Amino acid sequence: MATPDGRRSQLLRGVLDLCLLAVMEEGPAYGYEMTKRLRARGLSIVGEGSIYPLLGRLERDGLVETRRAASNGGPPRKYYSLSGAGETALRDGVGEWQGARDAVDGVLGLVKAEVAS
Repeated sequence: MATPDGRRSQLLRGVLDLCLLAVMEEGPAYGYEMTKRLRARGLSIVGEGSIYPLLGRLERDGLVETRRAASNGGPPRKYYSLSGAGETALRDGVGEWQGARDAVDGVLGLVKAEVAS
């Protein structure tokens, strides 16, 4: 059986792109800033190395727009923000997530009821 961290990582893999879109809804952000936003919401397992490939895919898919801006003492930062298509994908994705979550809760609720008996 998978370890709790391994299971959590597998579950997160399927919805991390949705989580990134959600934190971008707050406003434009660069990669590290998005990692901090995710961690502030309890997703401490997410590292920068796992979000940059997803950000590239979201950009290629037209779900995010990017711009470069100067940073203090370093190379320019790439800021990501939701495109119109990204806003639609976020709305649709939240609905899909809620449906999947409700279905899983229904199944796991049966297990919880059996354990309590």
